[in-house]
Amino acid sequence: MGLSSENTSLSGTCGQSLPSPIKVRVRDGSGRPVSGIQVAFRIIAQPDLGSDASLSHLLVSTDSSGQAQTELILGSKPGPYRVAGRIEEGFPDNEVIFTAKASRKNWIWILLISLSGGLGLFLFGMHAMSEGMQQSAGERMRSILENVTRNRIVGAGIGTLVTTIIQSSSATSVMLVSFVNAGLMQFRKTIPVLLGAAIGTTITAQMIAFKITEYSLLLVAVGFFIQAFTKRAKLKYVGYSLFGFGILFFGLEIMSDAMAPLRDYAQFIDLLLRLESPLVGILVGAVFTAIIQSSSAFVGIIIVLASQGLLSLDACIPLLLGSNVGTTVTALLASMRANAEAKKVALAFLLIKFISVLIFAGWTVQLGKLLQQLTPEASLPRLIANAHTLINGVLMLVVLPFTPQVAWLVDRIAGKPKEKGKQAFGTLYLDQGLTSTPSLALNLAKQEILRMGNIVRTMFSLVIPPFLKKDASTLGEIYKHEQEVNFLSDSIKAYFMKINRESMNNRQMKESFQLLYSLNEFEKIADIISGNLATRAERWSLKNYDFSEQGKKELKQFHEKIEKQLKRSLVVFDEANLQQAAKMKAKHKEYRNLSRELEKQHYDRILEGMTESIDSSKTHLEVLALFSTIDSHATSIARIALDWDPKTS
Repeated sequence: MGLSSENTSLSGTCGQSLPSPIKVRVRDGSGRPVSGIQVAFRIIAQPDLGSDASLSHLLVSTDSSGQAQTELILGSKPGPYRVAGRIEEGFPDNEVIFTAKASRKNWIWILLISLSGGLGLFLFGMHAMSEGMQQSAGERMRSILENVTRNRIVGAGIGTLVTTIIQSSSATSVMLVSFVNAGLMQFRKTIPVLLGAAIGTTITAQMIAFKITEYSLLLVAVGFFIQAFTKRAKLKYVGYSLFGFGILFFGLEIMSDAMAPLRDYAQFIDLLLRLESPLVGILVGAVFTAIIQSSSAFVGIIIVLASQGLLSLDACIPLLLGSNVGTTVTALLASMRANAEAKKVALAFLLIKFISVLIFAGWTVQLGKLLQQLTPEASLPRLIANAHTLINGVLMLVVLPFTPQVAWLVDRIAGKPKEKGKQAFGTLYLDQGLTSTPSLALNLAKQEILRMGNIVRTMFSLVIPPFLKKDASTLGEIYKHEQEVNFLSDSIKAYFMKINRESMNNRQMKESFQLLYSLNEFEKIADIISGNLATRAERWSLKNYDFSEQGKKELKQFHEKIEKQLKRSLVVFDEANLQQAAKMKAKHKEYRNLSRELEKQHYDRILEGMTESIDSSKTHLEVLALFSTIDSHATSIARIALDWDPKTS
């Protein structure tokens, strides 16, 4: 005859009875229930010697089902209460020990506050770690993303690398949406990058699986001292990353401690057991990840729950699949105001993640067994991290060879964009969502300035016909372009005001100065064309006299040379081509001498008594002088490129 119980771990609230009674069952050697056996219950341990816990019955006879039960009224002190149920000695298994954990009456609020605070620290730590890594490798990250090639494997590698740096596949997808929206990338080239991003985001889970929470505050201290006392910018960012890394694990520890009472909360355990259903787990994972907009944070929560014994591996895998889908919400929201091509990036991200659900949803149990066989000594947190990596690794291997087909399917789902009427003039490259990342925002500002520079060059090409052919039809285009240049200039300057200066390093500050300096030079050229040349051209077209044939030829040739100088300035600005910049400085001296020579030739014609030269003298000399001024402003763009040392930081 022996004594047994189905549940020896209980929980309740201080000063109240346990939600369910303490039950024992007596069976004979054949396993049949025995009635009429007296069971003695007694409290054997309390959090405090003077605690007022009590039992409703101390001696209870078993009923026809062999069961005896008593009620435990918990004391006013929180902590563990132990109760023994015992039958006569001489029988095997004659005693059962129950442990009931008493929580304060407001324990749920304390739990929620601790969870919220821990999650907040976790997210802040992740942001700080990401911010530090972005700043220390931001320039490299920008050039990497700009040079995504048609090679799918390289694209996937780039996605993995960038996401490892910024610790967020959502952030990578938002960047890709922005780049496609700005015309810096083609939609089809983003698919391998998105697949790589899925691998990169698993690095966070692998780091979390290391049990280094005991050293979290040490990491915070080391990171703080590196950031506070080093003078090198890159080392400061490394320190900030370490600081964030420590805060991340400290937040995890707070969440883990907060969740410990839930191990004994039967209702919560029953709720979690339902997550072992793949469909329920996928839905819960998708919804929660969509709410907090961070798959890494949700995976961290899963690992914390599992480390407390609240989740099994079979329950975690569907949650991971759901998290894969939920993380696409950030990109979908970012694409709402984007163009049709950029919307396809978010749609492709969702489709790719949905494919992972289709692959694994029916095999979650088998996947768990496979992982346990491959890594039999791994802890549960490590198994979860490995599952996360395996799911996204298999996804990349399956989908990567079929990226053209995925792009085709996305095109079909998205359909043809609706034809719209003529769109109002606006910016093409400025993305307000990237102002917190200076390395990317500066690149977009540069593209918009380059666009403005090309409009200025068009204005200059339109200004010569009214002088040479008395054709004023191009002046309307010049005035329209002047309004566009003014709009772009104001928009770009406003964009610079929004870029996070606190996150800029010395190199980026210098680049900002160079960009704004070049912007002002292009704007000055546009003002000269519309405010000086165009108004003179308008008056000139109404006059009855004309330039001499030789004068026309000289003006045309000088205009062509200055236009080439403008083109060179755009190349220097776009490519930081120092060879072209040096050439521009040499050409500037040549054109300055040429301007003097052309003035001399004009005066020679006046001295010869040429009527056309006499009548056109004022306009002729003014046009030459204004062309020379435009050359000076264009050359200033080359000069600032030569003076700026990109190696200093």
